[in-house]
Amino acid sequence: MRAWVLGLALASVGTAAMMSEHAQAADRSAIVPAKQGELTLDRVFGSPDLSGSQPRGLRLSPDGTLLTFLRPRADDRERLDLWARDTRTGAERMLVDSKAVGSGAELSEAEKMQRERARIGGSKGVVTYDWAPDGKTILVPLDGDLYLATLDGQVRRLTNTAGGELNPVVSPKGGYVSFVRDQNLWAVPLSGGEAQPLTTEGKGTVHFGEAEFVAQEEMHRFTGYWWSPDERYVAVERFDEAPVQVAVRAAIGATGTKVYEQRYPGAGTPNALVDLYVMRPDGSGKVKVDLGSNPDIYLARVDWLPDGSALLVQRESRDQKTLDMLRVDPATGKSTVLFTEKSGERSWLNLSDAYHVMKDGSLIWRSERTGFGHLYRYKGGKWTQLTKGDWVVTGLVGVDEGKGRLYFTGTKDDVLEQHLYALDLNKPGTATRLTERGYTNSASMDDSASRFIVSRSGPKQPTQVYLADTTGKRLEWINENAVAGSHPYAPYLASHQETKFGTLKAKDGSTLYWEMITPPLEPGKKYPVFFQHYGGPGTGQQVTRGWQGALPQFLVDQGYIFFQIDNRGSYNRGKAFEDQIYHAMGTVEVEDQLTGAEYLKTLPFVDADKIATYGWSYGGYMSIKMLEKTPGVYAAAVSGAPVTDWQLYDTHYTERYLGDPRTDPQSYAISQAVSEAAKIKDPLLLIHGMADDNVFLDNATVFATEMQKTDRPFEMMFYPGQTHRVGGPGVSQHLWTTILNFLDREVKQKPAK
Repeated sequence: MRAWVLGLALASVGTAAMMSEHAQAADRSAIVPAKQGELTLDRVFGSPDLSGSQPRGLRLSPDGTLLTFLRPRADDRERLDLWARDTRTGAERMLVDSKAVGSGAELSEAEKMQRERARIGGSKGVVTYDWAPDGKTILVPLDGDLYLATLDGQVRRLTNTAGGELNPVVSPKGGYVSFVRDQNLWAVPLSGGEAQPLTTEGKGTVHFGEAEFVAQEEMHRFTGYWWSPDERYVAVERFDEAPVQVAVRAAIGATGTKVYEQRYPGAGTPNALVDLYVMRPDGSGKVKVDLGSNPDIYLARVDWLPDGSALLVQRESRDQKTLDMLRVDPATGKSTVLFTEKSGERSWLNLSDAYHVMKDGSLIWRSERTGFGHLYRYKGGKWTQLTKGDWVVTGLVGVDEGKGRLYFTGTKDDVLEQHLYALDLNKPGTATRLTERGYTNSASMDDSASRFIVSRSGPKQPTQVYLADTTGKRLEWINENAVAGSHPYAPYLASHQETKFGTLKAKDGSTLYWEMITPPLEPGKKYPVFFQHYGGPGTGQQVTRGWQGALPQFLVDQGYIFFQIDNRGSYNRGKAFEDQIYHAMGTVEVEDQLTGAEYLKTLPFVDADKIATYGWSYGGYMSIKMLEKTPGVYAAAVSGAPVTDWQLYDTHYTERYLGDPRTDPQSYAISQAVSEAAKIKDPLLLIHGMADDNVFLDNATVFATEMQKTDRPFEMMFYPGQTHRVGGPGVSQHLWTTILNFLDREVKQKPAK
């Protein structure tokens, strides 16, 4: 489970049904008419995007002369085309027009689900691509098939099948294009020829070359095969879903219902059986990797040494308290343990992509062993700590081995601002910040670590992208995105209200960060509050000095104060802060949100009786728990796609924080929301997509049933055809009109007490 908040409403198309008698239509009459320069819902969710045209998937060509990226169309912000920019002249041109090249064919169910896992379910056109190593061609998946684009704008179709191709890549030396088709791994010579299967046993519950459900959804691993750098071998995952329970999921659409028997590993139930094989590019010479005697483990990460002599495999225990780094001989499959990471007794291990295998066989590695995520070097069986302090490294951007420099992102200067830093490997602890204060930054580098692509945003500045040298000096804007002139947000800048930040103390003394946006305050006037929350562990940090989008400003235009606070259990604050949610979901995070509400009630411009709370996914769960645990505090709550019984959610996420329900049922009993439904006395709006394959609709229906059985009034809006992210043309407007009508009726328009 990853954070889904205000941005969730920007996706696919559907219609709405099953609402209370009070909300039988998305009547916009309650929404305050926009004044000159104020936002409307149609404009917030319309095209072009108010945040400006945001390039995605930025990459430098192998020779660095081109910067390629995906650009949304001006008339359809969800459809992406492939573009290239000459880094010498700044000239831009479209390489692949998704409408002209694409067939418009419907994606396979497997690809639809994979896109949902990657949080790009609403995107159309070109959503990914891969450069050939020689820099002459680009592999472009489009509408379920594969195309090869050349730099002169020519496009050649590589596949034409009904089933579709998953996880396509160009092999490291450019010899092959590989992909998954019909649950098997295939490869075709890049120079031409017929595609050949490397595996043939994939069928039924057996898959090759794919990542299993929890790997995609919770482990952020989206592939199931890995080429060796010299193309001598391919490491291929095989998983068998036969042990996994069958969850009958009804995808209820506007014109009909499809029933899927989805293999879904609920907490405390068997996972897929995962094996790893190494084979040659034609599928011969297959050997099984020794992953140990216990089959109930997670295959977390797989990498090759730079010379292809060995495979590095991260093996995670089912309870996520132990991570072994295995070194594997590709010729025999034999493995040895290089080192082991272990969590504290009341804690867990967070997986990370912040690591790098050096040419000398040593490893740059992120660990939380000191209580904060920091970088280490593992060489010759010894550890050297490279960064330290009460802050966290958030990502490893690049390594220049020749110059002994590494580059990373972290919160060294400010927990609310992620910055880019440089570090001399020979001088541990001497990190130098390369990005400007006042922004939240992310960055990527070319393989030679010669230049950065930096993305940054601030409370008043939508995302900007620039090219920088290794000192951080900006070489050129890729997308300056200045809010002026014809920028789509420029007409609304005059009414844009400042984001203010502050801190409060939790009951245990922890520092809690909050942010607030208010309308222009009139003396003596009190305002209602739109109190947003997420609250969950993992990717839960919401309060940053970054761009929040136009929707919070729209809510402020409607007369609400926008407020949110990051509670204990959320990420990027160190393990002691995060671990307080261990076996305690629905407790400390509810307490900390209450601390935020109590603070709001002390402010002279806040109407203490009109604080409404809103959350989605884990935030939806929080909305329910906040009403159950603190009745009378919130005037109303909106709960979107909530988990209401954690035994209905998946193994990897849920067991990480609550343990195994077979051995620790008490943690699940305390954390669930269904059993205490009768305690809810405040107005509640329940929302769910009726084709949600992540947080199943059962979570909403079982909760609704309990509310009805205990005669607790509430309202609900279910969206046919919508998944975990509800939105798209018309639907996003309907969703937020429904939310605001409910809040206006139950909060804003209620007489003062």
